[in-house]
Amino acid sequence: MLIFKLIDKLAKEHSLTLDEYVQLVGNFDDDTYDYARRKAVEARKKIYSNKVFIRGLIEISNICKNDCYYCGIRKSNTLCSRYRLTKDEILTCCEEVYSLGFRTFVLQGGEDGYFTDDVLCEIVKSIKAKYPECAVTLSLGERSYDSYKRLKEAGADRYLLRHESITREHYEMLHPENMSYDERVRCLNDLKSLGFQVGCGFMVSSPFMTLKHIANDLKFIEEFKPQMCGIGPFIPHVDTPFGEFESGSADFTCYLLSIIRLIHPNILLPATTALGSLAVGGREKGIMSGANVIMPNLSPSSVREKYMLYNGKAFTGSEAGENLANIMASLAEIGYETVVDRGDYVK
Repeated sequence: MLIFKLIDKLAKEHSLTLDEYVQLVGNFDDDTYDYARRKAVEARKKIYSNKVFIRGLIEISNICKNDCYYCGIRKSNTLCSRYRLTKDEILTCCEEVYSLGFRTFVLQGGEDGYFTDDVLCEIVKSIKAKYPECAVTLSLGERSYDSYKRLKEAGADRYLLRHESITREHYEMLHPENMSYDERVRCLNDLKSLGFQVGCGFMVSSPFMTLKHIANDLKFIEEFKPQMCGIGPFIPHVDTPFGEFESGSADFTCYLLSIIRLIHPNILLPATTALGSLAVGGREKGIMSGANVIMPNLSPSSVREKYMLYNGKAFTGSEAGENLANIMASLAEIGYETVVDRGDYVK
């Protein structure tokens, strides 16, 4: 089959033309997905064996200056119950993360003006001073070059910033006018130039997304060469302009995970919370499609429900970091070893 040949070409050359990516995503079915999945697992195992890396996720604030049309913590959502963790609360979370064996801290939050460079750098320095062998990943949105530089100098190792859509027209459909496509791309390039391990990504089947948009995103991932890439199915939040749109497909998301693994065999690729929230066993299916990272939630239990980016976001049970033993057991059942060390990118 032609599509199988395209998958073989991608597995060998790690590159396709834009038109070939359109064909690949446009001919998704069970057989194509199964073929891509098997190729992706083979590619990942050559580099990472059967290891799945665990990160401790700490959601530090749901206060955000932005008004993204898809996001439940957008500033216009007056029904959102806001919170912000203090430095001491964040360090207490890190202590728990460390005690459970995790060796990567992921600090994620909205674009909250309280977290100035001075505040954030002090937090990062404190974490690195106490846990020098651990990695600090930040996912705190758009900042200036100088801000990113200060955070890198303070000890931050990785930065996650989804590009959301590399097609300008589509990006603008997802965001208000005061948010700039060029600024988002600038941030990603700055992060890369400063030596961060950089993660980009997008929502699968977000409103108005076409096959060409997805193909553009895949080509961007191919050319940008991020160390990490986070994709998950679009899931609506009722209190947003996109509240009536349908969720994306878990299976199609897993198919795209397989394709991304074939584009960059050494990439760190999460099976996201959104995937686990949308489908029972979604996280495990993501791992069996080529993903090799999961990020259980270790925010204080009192605030987890407030960081509601979309309806039905999982934050208990298998998505809770304190249930690490159950997480390890579920991955062992499908033949994978849970690794709690830094889980660094392999060049």
